[in-house]
Amino acid sequence: MADDSDQEDKTEDPSPRRIEKAIESGNVPNSNEINTLFILAAFTMALLLASGGIARDLVAGMRGFLMNAHAVPSDPHAYVAMGTRSLWIWAQAVMIPVALVVVAGIGAGLAQHPLVFTTETIGPKWERVSPMAGAKRIFGMEALFQFIKGLSKLAMVGIVGGTILWGERDRLEVFARLDPAACLPAILAIALKLMAGMLAVFVAIAMGDALYQRYRWRQRLRMTKEELKQEHKESEGSPEVKGRMKQLRAQRVKKRMMAAVPTATVIVTNPTHYAVALRYEAGMAAPICVAKGVDSLALRIRAMAKDHDVPILENPPLARALHATVEIDAEIPAEHYRAVAEVIGYVMRLRRRAA
Repeated sequence: MADDSDQEDKTEDPSPRRIEKAIESGNVPNSNEINTLFILAAFTMALLLASGGIARDLVAGMRGFLMNAHAVPSDPHAYVAMGTRSLWIWAQAVMIPVALVVVAGIGAGLAQHPLVFTTETIGPKWERVSPMAGAKRIFGMEALFQFIKGLSKLAMVGIVGGTILWGERDRLEVFARLDPAACLPAILAIALKLMAGMLAVFVAIAMGDALYQRYRWRQRLRMTKEELKQEHKESEGSPEVKGRMKQLRAQRVKKRMMAAVPTATVIVTNPTHYAVALRYEAGMAAPICVAKGVDSLALRIRAMAKDHDVPILENPPLARALHATVEIDAEIPAEHYRAVAEVIGYVMRLRRRAA
């Protein structure tokens, strides 16, 4: 009951970070029906491409053994050598099908999820030995789904296999009166037809099961609102820390601005609210803003400018416009070139007169 209530509380979709952590720990969506489909396809391919060669190799090896059976010594070493040779003949014959099945098993896993190396999936998990967890696995919704899926799969395979064999019933009756060697091509053809029918069934089953397993996997990874908030705090930082960092950055910017005010060429102000410090030297493409502020900070900029004999000019529209559009250590926008040029030209003329 506690697990059900916990799952009901998980109303939020899993975050990308939670999905990434799940994959890193080996918790990935996996459909056994996809694995079965790939292995069945590999076996069908081996039967289609290599059955003739396998049969020929086995017949040649066994014929040579049976024709020379009278010459085999009866000592234990001879029996061991004979058994080893027989195993080698069988191994050579089934090597290609086994290799195809192994590659298909690996390909089935890679088709469903990326390759993951982890030891967490083989570690002991004590919740697996819990009686309550075991009962839930046996009588839960997942067990009911697997039971219904098994019955459906059995019914579909039986219907398709029975339909194919029923269509071949006349040939099957004749096999009893034919030489076994003559029956092999027909048996192979029927077997391939059966495998093709089974593949068609398993394609439908595997696609449906893959979609269901991915849906269930995402459902298991769902998060509560509290977990989502906690993850956001861990990834982005708590609001208190972010606020403190923002405050420290603002203090550093203010300190740097006040240190740059004495280097300014002119301070453009709105008498009580805005102050923008501009610096221009010969060779610069455009004047740059070295400091700006409103209210108390504007008053500090004005006071610093007075202490260092930096000209202060009142131009409320220009001060407000520059404060809104130009950033610290950036050139002024092109639309303000003319107005700023007039201000700086006026300051230059005052300096020449004073000199």
